[in-house]
This record gives sequence, C-alpha cells and structure tokens, in this order.
Amino acid sequence: MARAKDMEILPESDRFLDAPHPRETQILFGHDEEQKQILDAYRAGRLPQAWILGGREGIGKATLAWHFARFILAHPDPNAPDVQAATDLTLSPDHPVSKRVSALSHGDLLLARREWDQKTKKHFTRIRAEDVRRLIDLYHQAAGEGGWRVAILDSADDLNKESANGLLKLIEEPPARSLFLLIAHRPADILPTIRSRSRMMTLKPLAKGDVVLALKAAGQPWSRMKGADLEGAADRGQGSVREAMRLLDGAGLALSQKLEGLLSRLPEVDWLAVHDLADTLIGRDGQEDFETTLTAVFDWIDATVRLNAGAGAARLAPYAQVWEKIAASARETEAFNLDRRPLILSIFADLAAATHSART
Repeated sequence: MARAKDMEILPESDRFLDAPHPRETQILFGHDEEQKQILDAYRAGRLPQAWILGGREGIGKATLAWHFARFILAHPDPNAPDVQAATDLTLSPDHPVSKRVSALSHGDLLLARREWDQKTKKHFTRIRAEDVRRLIDLYHQAAGEGGWRVAILDSADDLNKESANGLLKLIEEPPARSLFLLIAHRPADILPTIRSRSRMMTLKPLAKGDVVLALKAAGQPWSRMKGADLEGAADRGQGSVREAMRLLDGAGLALSQKLEGLLSRLPEVDWLAVHDLADTLIGRDGQEDFETTLTAVFDWIDATVRLNAGAGAARLAPYAQVWEKIAASARETEAFNLDRRPLILSIFADLAAATHSART
C-alpha cells in the first residue's frame, strides 16, 4: 500500500512515463456528464458505496477518481452550500486536502495498486490479498477526520482471486460513509459479485481536442512539441492520452506500426517479423514495449469482436477464448519472470488459429 515516504524512491505502477500522476492532475478534460452524474448522486444522498470507472487506458478514469476523492474528502456534507453550487469536481490545488492527497498523506484515503517487489526489482503482477487487507484494516477504524473514507484501486483488473474475494466482503458490508473507486480497463473481467454491488460508469474515449489539451497540460516534453505532432498522435491514439504519449516517442510509433501490420494480416503470420518483435521485448529494458504489445493485442481482439458483433456467439467464442489464454499466459510469464519470447510466438499462433476458426 503506497505511502508518501515511498514516493521518491519507488516506481509507481499507476504512473505512465514521466507524466504527472493522476492524483497530481488538477484539470480533467472531457467527462463533464460523468462529473454531473456523480455530483447529482452525492447531493441527492444516493451515492453507492462502490463505483466502477470503466474504459480503455489513458482516457481519464484515474484522474476522475482522484477528483472525486479530493472533492468528497474536502466536502463531507452533501448539503453544504458549496457542494450544492458546484458544477464539477474541481478542488483548488491550494486546498489543504489537495496537497495532502497529492502527497498520499491523507489519513482517510488509501490506494491499492501493484506494489514494488524489492526482490525482483519490478512491480508485482497482481494486487495481492495483503494489499486488500490493509484496506480492511482502515475501514475497521473510525474515519480519522470525521468524514468519508475513500479507497482507490488502480486497477481492479489487477486483482487476483484472493484479493477480489477480500474486496467483495468489504463492499458487501461497508462501514458508513465509505467509498470504493475501482478503475477498470476491462470491467467485464471483474468478479460478477463485485460488479453487481457497484455502480458502473463507462467512460468514452476523449475527443481529439481534449487529448491535445491534456498533452499540453502534462508539461515537458509534450508541451514543447509541435501542434501538428500532438494532433497526429491524438488522432492515432483513439481518445487515449496514454497512447498519444507513447506514439509521440519515435520508438513507440515504430512499434505501433509494426504491431498494426502484424495484426492486420491475421490469420497469416509473418514469423520473421514476429521473431524480431519477440527479440526486442526481452529483459527489463523491454518491459514498456512488452506492455504496449499486450495492450495492442487486447485492443485488436476487442475491436474485432465489436466489428463482428452481429456474427453470433459461436463465431466470437474463439476470440474470447484466446483473450483469456493470452491474459493467463502473460500473468504467468511476469509472475515467474519467464522468457517473453515463447509467449510472443504463442500469442500470434493462437491469434491466427482463433481468427481462422472464427472465419470458417
């Protein structure tokens, strides 16, 4: 569980590159309607104990969660005049709550995420049961400041079976004035019993203009880039600031183009290119490109399923099966620090087989 004293020395699994962390981001671009829904629910006394904020990576889910957390911690009374007059969840960066949240030093706020493993010198592949137990310990205590207790999970996709069951027990019998914000890139993978006890809010990809504004607001090096480059990355990033940032790196763009080429040819496979790709993803230096590759593969499966939604369940079943197989194999590879090359080769073999099966 993250604490402020760790921030300077330990990498954060929920921070991308050198961009500001979502808790440090004071402007939320887009998602005006979602903010209104949250405010309406809070002011009406209909705030559910758990929210699932779903959507693809990099569209502002975590930023919305941190805005939500800051606002409710700073305004514990939904009937207060400033809450009733609010038009969004913005809180001044000079507010004491904003400063304490940014420093992860607010006693009624906890963050569950993949923690740093000092032995392997990389992040754990999952949010562990002991991470969730710390949440349980917090919620067994009275709110330190007499208001709300807020927990952010980034992301709920990273829960394992044990930690998901531990979270479920907490959500089933939540203490008064407690709030759980579950960030989910693939909400369908969350334990169904957790989904049934949470309010689902699916965020749409950002508009191109909002992605450009977010890139400029993120500071250097993005704020110094040419407008045409920012717009090009925003256009290719499909509403994701994270993806646009990756594409603005020359190597990231080259990898993206290579993956697009390989995936577009399926069920045919250019095995020479796949072997070349696999060789670039080995070791610690290839971690970011490995994650990018997995994201591209899952995005391709999702897009293919949406494109063929009318083909019937039987035709779509191979894609669901290959998604589950790839996800499980990737987790195992990371958990046991296995060579990534066999995984990459098997991914494209499995994708080719699934595509062929779905078309016949």
